[in-house]
Amino acid sequence: MSDKQDQLVDKGVDKIVEQLAGRRIKELPDAYLHQKISFFKSGVRILGYIFIPFSLVTATALLILSEVIGIIEELV
Repeated sequence: MSDKQDQLVDKGVDKIVEQLAGRRIKELPDAYLHQKISFFKSGVRILGYIFIPFSLVTATALLILSEVIGIIEELV
């Protein structure tokens, strides 16, 4: 590459780094809330597995609910 091309690449990289560094912190995921939802999801899932020998309907409902909670968890 020529010096001119190197300079253009350097300017482009600098611009990208500035944009990434300038992001607002509020746009970052909330790790604490994500962890709490994950623990809750795990509890619901464990309950679902506990209910398998007693009631397949209840177990199925709890396991489906835990999957829905998992989707919500990923959106946080």
